[in-house]
This record gives sequence, structure tokens and C-alpha cells, in this order.
Amino acid sequence: MTDTSDDTRAVKGVQKELRRLRKAQQLRNRELILLIFAIALTGGAFVLVQFGAIGEIRLPILYAVGALCALAIALHVVLRIRASQADPFLVPIGLLLTGLGTAMIYRLDLQDKQSSAMTQLAYAALSIALCGLLVWALSNYRVLFRYTYIFGLTGIVLLILPFVPFLHGGGNATVWITIAGFNFQPGEIAKICLAIFFAGYLVNTRESLTSTGRRVLGFTFPRAREFGPLLVIWLISMGIIVAQRDLGTGMLIFGMFVAMLYVATGKTGWVLIGVTLAGVGAVAATFVMPYVHNRFNAWINAFDDELYNDPAGGSFQLVNGVFGLAHGGMFGTGLGQGRPYLTPVAKSDYIIPSLGEELGLVGIFAILGLYLVFASRGARIGVAGQDDFGKLLSVGLSFTIALQVFIMVGGVTRVIPLTGLTTPFLAAGGSSLLANWLIVGILLRISDAVRRQPRAVIG
Repeated sequence: MTDTSDDTRAVKGVQKELRRLRKAQQLRNRELILLIFAIALTGGAFVLVQFGAIGEIRLPILYAVGALCALAIALHVVLRIRASQADPFLVPIGLLLTGLGTAMIYRLDLQDKQSSAMTQLAYAALSIALCGLLVWALSNYRVLFRYTYIFGLTGIVLLILPFVPFLHGGGNATVWITIAGFNFQPGEIAKICLAIFFAGYLVNTRESLTSTGRRVLGFTFPRAREFGPLLVIWLISMGIIVAQRDLGTGMLIFGMFVAMLYVATGKTGWVLIGVTLAGVGAVAATFVMPYVHNRFNAWINAFDDELYNDPAGGSFQLVNGVFGLAHGGMFGTGLGQGRPYLTPVAKSDYIIPSLGEELGLVGIFAILGLYLVFASRGARIGVAGQDDFGKLLSVGLSFTIALQVFIMVGGVTRVIPLTGLTTPFLAAGGSSLLANWLIVGILLRISDAVRRQPRAVIG
């Protein structure tokens, strides 16, 4: 009787393992098909840019694009070996967005005779390689949980680095450092470190945050011993960012902080408090900080003649971006056939109007759809998991990407005042690209672990 039971369990174990392997193979095959589609669209975008702008094919840039796509295939192979249950949508979406952004940067290069696209491709290759290395080396993402406070301290140190005199990279905003001739924005990596800190700390204190403390007007305020360290780290981060004149990163970290606090506690009151604080802070900043006041003025009175022609930096850039979107219409002028170069900083801050002019409203909706799928997959990964740390971290990182897209797209379309951020994956900037692909790597690792847990089901 015992032998029969053991044999039955063994057979069920083998069947379960076979089902797991088939599911893993289906996921990776789906990813490969999507990757091939993303590679085809990326290559096609570069070819269309060349035909539209110069009427001929130049092979060197296409060879570089081919090398980038080969790295993406190599990352796919790494996932088959080390994380076969990982989400199949993240890498293709990341590659397609990176490819479309770089194609537009190359299109602008053809106008101003620069080589920003080759630099962006080099950063993209490095970012994808580091993503693969992270997936290979980080066999268990919960290792990050052990170093909660170290990541919090690292995030603060990274934010402080631009204030070091011999590292400061210049510019109006104190956000860049220069090392060996290379500019880098440490705040991009800081937001990942702070997300890990917030997730780890909230896992340890979520019960105290929700069940203990003083109750005022139907809302329970947590005790200082639980909420104090979290608040201190956040306040230090925000203080540094205000001193750096980097309002965009401040909004990003504040939004991530409130979102993760809501997910951890389930209290909608935190969202209301967060929105209230953000509104009060924004109004106060317009009176205290001249550069914030100027941004609000450019937003509200964008089409004022005096402001538009202000050589010190009025609304010229914002209005030209709106004109570019209007010129694109529904279907766009076609890649390489518009005039996105008329808008200043078209490769970075205004990459969305550049793409909107040549791809049209339909193209912008497709790009926003890719972001929506990316963020929803990240949030779904967290919700399906049994581990609170993985849930908070994946939701926090996904929300950060979604919020960054909203801030930038809202800014260039005059929905909200414009702030200094980069559009994830699309805009020129190695620091942002590196941080976004590291986020992809972390989400891949979490999704692989979630699918291996009992009762975890993600389509």
C-alpha cells in the first residue's frame, strides 16, 4: 500500500514538473515572437527615418541597431536558462520603446549633424547587458530585503553626490555628476534604492501602521516609532531634491512613497493626505521658488506673446511642442518627414512631441498603450504573489514608470506644468535608460518567483 502511494506521488510530481516546463516554454516562446515583432518594428523605424529624411540607406547605424537586437535575444536566452517563468511582455516592450526613441533621436541627428543616436545605442546595449547580468546573478530577489536600510542610505548618498564640488556636472539643476568625462544622474538609481527601502520597511511595520496609533477624525495616525524612520528618509530625500531644483524627481519619489504606503496599509486616507500635501506644496513652491513660479506661469499663460518671445526662457519650447503635435494630426507626417527639430531639446524632454508629429495621434496612443501594458504587468505581478516584499516592490517600481510617463506627457501637452524628467526608455539619456532596464530586471526576477509559488496565476 505504501509503495503504491509513493508511486502515485512520484507520478503526480513528474506530471506537475512537465506542466511547469510546458508553461515555461510557452511563456518564452511568446516572448520570442514578441521580440521578433519588436525587432522588426525597430529596424523598420530606422529605415523609414533614413528614407524620409535623406532618401537613402546608411548601413553603419543599422549594424549598431542589429547588435542591440542581438543583445535582446541574448537576454531572452538568459531568461530561458535562469528565469524561465518570467513575464514575457516586459523585455519586448522595453526593446520596442527604446528602439522607437533611438530612431527619433537618429532622425534629429540627421538634421543637426550629431551622433546622439550612437551614444544612445551604446547606453541601451550596456543597459540590456546589465539587465541580463542582474537576472543571472539575482537568483532570489528577497536577498534585497536583507539590506533594507543599506538601500535607504545608498539612495540618500546618491542624491547627495551632485553637491560634491569635484563631481558636480554643471547645469541649472544640481542633479548631474561627472566621472572620467561621463555625465551621470545618480537620482535615477536613487529612486530604485528608495523603492527597495520603502518596500522593506513597510513589510516590517505595516501591522503597526494600520492597527496602532492615535485616532483623529476617523483616521488612525501611526506612532512615531514606526512611522518616524520612514518619514525621516522621505523628508531628507525631498529636502535634497528641493535644494537640487529637481522638482520632477521630487514628485516622482513622493508619488512612489504615497502609492506604496497605500498598498501596504490599504488606507485611502494616505492617498488623500498625499494629494493634499502635494497640492499645498505646489502652491507654496510657486511663491517661494522662482523657477517653479516660471514653470506655472508658462503653463497657464503659454500663448501670451510676451511670454512666448521671452529670451530668458518663457513658453517658446512648450508652445512649439504643442504646434508639433498639432502638425502631426491623426496619422503623422511620416518618420523623417516632419520638423520636430524646431522644438528645443527635442531629443530628451520633448521626445513625445517629436514622435507625435511624425507618428500622429495614433502612434502616440500606441506608445501610451505599451506603457499601460508594462505598468499593468508589473502591478499584476505583485498582486498575484504571496510575498509582501515582492508585492510592494513590483507595484512601487511599476507605479514609478507610469507616474513618470504621466508627468512628462502631461507636461508637454499642457495638462500639468512641465517638470524636468525623461520619458522612460524613449528619451535621450543613459542614466534613465540604465535605471529603467534595471527595473525590468527586478520585475523579471519577481515575476519568475511569483509563478513558481503555489496558486500564483498570471496570464
